[in-house]
Amino acid sequence: MKKSLLVVAHGSRRDASNAEVRALTERVRAAAGDTDFVDIECAFLELSPPTIPEGLEQLIERGAQHITVLPYFLAAGRHVAEDIPEDVTATQARFPDVHIEIAPYLGTSEAMPRLLLTMLADSATAAS
Repeated sequence: MKKSLLVVAHGSRRDASNAEVRALTERVRAAAGDTDFVDIECAFLELSPPTIPEGLEQLIERGAQHITVLPYFLAAGRHVAEDIPEDVTATQARFPDVHIEIAPYLGTSEAMPRLLLTMLADSATAAS
C-alpha cells in the first residue's frame, strides 16, 4: 500500500529553523525512492505554516488514503503526548475514510545511538 508521510516539527519564530525542517523533508522525499511513501510533506505544531491539520489536508487533497505522522521530536513532552494526537484526532474525524496513524517520535528510534555516533565520527573526519 502506498502511503503519505507528514513530518511534524515544533516550528520556530526563526525562519532559518523552519527552512531546515523543510530542507530535511526534501531530503527524505529524495531518499524515499521505492519505499511505500509516495507523498512526503512537513507541518509545524506552532509558529509556522502549515499547521498539522493543514498538512494533513494537503496530503488528503492530493489523494492520500493512508498517512503516517512522524513527530520530529526527541522526547515525549506535552506536544508529543497531547497536542499532536489532538490535531490528528480532529482531522481524522473530518476525514473518516483516510487512515491516519502517528509513528513513534524520533527519540524512540533504536537507530538513534548509531546515528549520533556516526554523525560525530563524520564530523571528526571532516575536521581532520
